[in-house]
Amino acid sequence: MSREGRLGVTLLGIAVALGALGDVLFHGRPAGLNVFLFASLFVAALALLLRVAHAPLHQGRRWMALPLLLFAGAFAWHDSPLLAATNVLALAGAVSLGALRRAQPRPAEATVSEYAAGLASAGAGALAGGAHLLAAEVPWQGATAQLRSSRAAAVARGAALGLPVLLLFGGLFAAADTVFAHLLSSAVPSFGTFPAHAAVAAVIAWLSAGLLRDLAARRDDERVLPADRLLGRVRMPRVGATEIGVVVAALDLLFLAFVAVQARYLFGGSALVEARAHLTYAQYARHGFFELVVVSVLVLPVLLAANVLVRSRIVRLLSALLVALELVVALSALQRLRVYEREYGLTELRIYAIGVVAWLGVVFVWSCATVLRGELRRFAIGAVVSGFAATALLNVISPDALIARTNLTRPHVDVAYLANLSDDAVPTLVDRLPTVQDPAVRRELAQRLLARSVDGRPLLSWNAARSRSRSVLLERRAELRSLAR
Repeated sequence: MSREGRLGVTLLGIAVALGALGDVLFHGRPAGLNVFLFASLFVAALALLLRVAHAPLHQGRRWMALPLLLFAGAFAWHDSPLLAATNVLALAGAVSLGALRRAQPRPAEATVSEYAAGLASAGAGALAGGAHLLAAEVPWQGATAQLRSSRAAAVARGAALGLPVLLLFGGLFAAADTVFAHLLSSAVPSFGTFPAHAAVAAVIAWLSAGLLRDLAARRDDERVLPADRLLGRVRMPRVGATEIGVVVAALDLLFLAFVAVQARYLFGGSALVEARAHLTYAQYARHGFFELVVVSVLVLPVLLAANVLVRSRIVRLLSALLVALELVVALSALQRLRVYEREYGLTELRIYAIGVVAWLGVVFVWSCATVLRGELRRFAIGAVVSGFAATALLNVISPDALIARTNLTRPHVDVAYLANLSDDAVPTLVDRLPTVQDPAVRRELAQRLLARSVDGRPLLSWNAARSRSRSVLLERRAELRSLAR
């Protein structure tokens, strides 16, 4: 068997095994320890394929395993759905590292477009790589030739011919005699949940086969959708420094005007805001926070595009001014949230928005050190690594626990919102509950905590936050009952 055929058979066997194990790990189970176990198996399978294919362990594949396992392990740490979604984005970032197929061995030399093209290629490979594997890379002809020459082939053909006949007559006999039908139904195993298990295993096997095939490819042209082809289709428009300079200068003026307003109204005190805007200071702060977050998100691609399209000193200077003004806008957004949070507390969306703003602040500073100095190839890896760091910091902070600590000390306590937080918040809520001053809030929150489920979870779905929450609720149930009266 050729090396390509041996690789195809190995990949097919690994994909089937991952599909079966994935069904055992995930079917009907919440995310927890199972995510880390599957990620570990996936990394081990990729290492085996690279060895079989004699593919070098360079480019981004060397750097993919650590963040992949780290953020997969976070699923066994926290229970928050939004934090889980953030960790999924980090996993996608890890895959984007492994998807790089440039000649240079270090991801630090890849641009933003190459990261994006690599991730798009990996996604296309996960969806369609299985079809290519089955159609062209598994040596079916050699396997069927051996099968036809053996006695097993005759037995298999006889079984295939006899099964329809057996089903036909068996069905007629079962319809004719109820006793025989009962004996037949008790002898034949039930397939009640088999289709669902088979579907889960098939989906996991298909996606695993496609993604592993893409990550194990030695050359870019072996992939379903080569990244080089995507990059080759991107044609930059021909514009000059004057056109780009006008665009960036116009944005500078707009940002400068907004910053001037912020300095007068937001930083100037509540009396001026209430007199001019006809809003309370807290309402004014809440009104614009998410809009300013969107501004911070959108200005980054504009800044990158301007400096990729042209390399001009004036454009770099105008871009540097835009970065400085954007940092002031980001501070304004954080100031708005601080004003509102002192009265009403935090929410998950606000914390994650703060995380985005903080990460963008780091990225903007990094862009000044790289993009505005003409070193475009160093920008992407800094943005990816800072994104990993921000996600890791969110896992360490535990947003739901932070919300519980903060909101119980605020004048307006939304009991329903606190009670619906994930299990990450439960130990903090139980610990802080006796210190709540309002008896009505204390009583209602205790009642809602008592109503939470304390059922155990299977070992494969083990999660530290869920385990800790269950233990706390069971240990302090008597105390909660007294507070709920």
